[in-house]
Amino acid sequence: MRKALLVIVGVLVGLLAPGVAHAETPPGCASAQQIGSTARVKFADDTTAASVKQFARCGKNWGYVFVWADWASRHTLFHVTVAVTTDDGRAHGKDGGGLNDREAWSKATSTIDRCTRALGEDGWSSSTTRKC
Repeated sequence: MRKALLVIVGVLVGLLAPGVAHAETPPGCASAQQIGSTARVKFADDTTAASVKQFARCGKNWGYVFVWADWASRHTLFHVTVAVTTDDGRAHGKDGGGLNDREAWSKATSTIDRCTRALGEDGWSSSTTRKC
């Protein structure tokens, strides 16, 4: 009984603790992996608003944006969008979450054979490094 209680408490602490990593898997491709580095939306006061990442596998690319809890708690009515951009400047698979949603995925894009970046936006914008 005591062991079970400790496990439950540990799980609750893990769920509630700030900064806990969460699984990032694009819809429809559980084997997708992040490509390139994570871009961060930072302001002059060193506040980080969001992280932007790009994923690839299953013959597709996805963009991903995650709004940090600290920034979200101080801002209302935000609506992030995310896309995969190519060298011709086109935004592929642009999509977004709902109002005040802290995470969003682009639609799957058929850009795996091109140089791409993930682009996250909400009045600010940030993109990952170019991956070919």
